[in-house]
Amino acid sequence: MSDPAEVARLAREITSGLKGADLEDFYRDLHRHPELSFREHRTAARLAGRLRAAGFAVTEGVARTGVVGVLANGDGPVVWLRGDMDALPVREATGLGYASTVDGVMHACGHDLHITWLAGAAEALAAARETWCGTLVVVGQPAEEAEGGAAAMVADGVHERFPRPDVLLGQHVTPGLAGFYPHTPGLTLSASDDLEIVVHGVGGHGSRPESTVDPVVTAAYVVTRLQGVVSREVAANESAVVTVGRFHAGTTPNIIPAEARLSLNVRTQDARVRERVLAAIRRIVEGECAAAGCPVPPEVTPNLGYPVTVNDAALDEEIAAVHRELFGADRVFDFGRAMGSEDFSLLAPDGVPYDYWYVTSTPAGVWEAAPGEDLAQKIDAVPGNHSPLFAPDLSVVVPGVRTLVSAALSRLAGGGGATV
Repeated sequence: MSDPAEVARLAREITSGLKGADLEDFYRDLHRHPELSFREHRTAARLAGRLRAAGFAVTEGVARTGVVGVLANGDGPVVWLRGDMDALPVREATGLGYASTVDGVMHACGHDLHITWLAGAAEALAAARETWCGTLVVVGQPAEEAEGGAAAMVADGVHERFPRPDVLLGQHVTPGLAGFYPHTPGLTLSASDDLEIVVHGVGGHGSRPESTVDPVVTAAYVVTRLQGVVSREVAANESAVVTVGRFHAGTTPNIIPAEARLSLNVRTQDARVRERVLAAIRRIVEGECAAAGCPVPPEVTPNLGYPVTVNDAALDEEIAAVHRELFGADRVFDFGRAMGSEDFSLLAPDGVPYDYWYVTSTPAGVWEAAPGEDLAQKIDAVPGNHSPLFAPDLSVVVPGVRTLVSAALSRLAGGGGATV
């Protein structure tokens, strides 16, 4: 491990000439033109163009819209930096001068900022390649939000087609007073599973419910009963969340439909809890359908899930130490475990350490005006990821580049290009 103070000094030197105005313009442009999962063609092209101009060998179309840039710079470790590109089906309500121009689509999770940071870090490291040795691989990942983009990149041979990583690094914008860089060693993000449920009933006229088996009523009982899974089947010292995010049935008020559909999301932090919760959901769905006399059993279809994200503790401390030197000890703290989920870890082959940290981004005025006495209450009160009001402060653009640059240098600077 390199000396944190020297790595921070080198990162400061390398990023001293960052063109903040250019990066902010790049960010605004990405924000104006959000693209949904596996449709990130414009975003990918913008990233690829900047990587090529910086001297990277660039491959586009990895897993349909992914981008991989490789900069080989002598003997040394292989460091992967990852940023995700996709936006969300959210109608923006920020009122920003650079708000989304695509109706119903918004960068409500900050992936536009992630790509800005990624491009800025790649350019800064490429311009200062005489200070480090090794191979830098920059990964613009598609479809983090809903479609399993990391798994798709792995299936498309990202580990075989490009230099295999010795370490994988990434970061995420998050609510919180702008200017802090939370780190969590070990478990930091939860597993996520989606389930699609179809309740089959017998449809008919709304005036004759006795001649039907109403799937709407049955599905409503399912939704209500599911609320007891976490409160009654998960121990108080364990964590789980069960959310029914979609309930669809029927077409008109006077027709009892033949089926009802539910979409569920489950978050867990332990494999045994995950199995218990998923089994309970299936038991409840099947039990309610049997009690209602549904003509055929329900369909319960699990979709591609995301695993837990477990930072390598030693690597996290190594990078956190650099960030403390770079930004101040009071700016780096343990964020704790979150119920959010990511597919970031799938890009790390078995046995390869990874680290994933956060950059807080709430404008000072918004933070100070928010109600609450402590950090948790304040975070709950300000617009967060996936909110139509989510608007990171532009003051985090340059520092977010520095966090990535310094993290990469914690390994690359010891490769022989610089004495640290």
